[in-house]
Amino acid sequence: MSERVATITDPAITIRAEPSPLDASLCKFTVNRVVHSGGPFLFDSKQAAEGSPLPEVLFRIPGIATILVADNVVSITKDSNTSWLQLMKPVGAAIRNQLTSGAPAILSVRPTRLVDAQSDGELKRLAQELLDREINPSVASHGGKISVVDVKDGNLFIAMSGGCQGCAASQLTLRQGVEVMVRRVLPQIREIIDSTDHSAGTQPFYKSDA
Repeated sequence: MSERVATITDPAITIRAEPSPLDASLCKFTVNRVVHSGGPFLFDSKQAAEGSPLPEVLFRIPGIATILVADNVVSITKDSNTSWLQLMKPVGAAIRNQLTSGAPAILSVRPTRLVDAQSDGELKRLAQELLDREINPSVASHGGKISVVDVKDGNLFIAMSGGCQGCAASQLTLRQGVEVMVRRVLPQIREIIDSTDHSAGTQPFYKSDA
């Protein structure tokens, strides 16, 4: 397999991976949809990526040195001991999983950890504000919404509605989007519980063309 150009596809997402002919450590992953609008956003370490779902996942792949995200392009640099043949598939899978999750790839605002003790009522309000700022704008583009139902004894109960209810990607949204952000911003939350009746969902936003 050549390291020059590879195309990573699924029925909805196409990712073109193109290593630079001038810099062997650089590869550009161009996606047929926006990964994160604006930018460029540069992450040059695992510490810099903390709190942003896609860069965090990418830095777990051995060999990745830096990540640059700008609209529909993710540019990766690697260390000299790793080949692009090793990296293309896991990088492509990470990008695809993030896009299908419905959660933002990068937090638009660096989260501030709220470490002081909060009542359940305060935690409920703060959690809903976080969802409305960071998750729901992206989820709304698929016709969905995530709401806080309640906070009891430090446990956060959420519900998914619209396109998220019954959607196959809902658990990905929960694990890669909601949990990542809530645990970073509100470490007092003990557990995040999805109380949605997904069997009653009638409008999943991933539909077969058949």
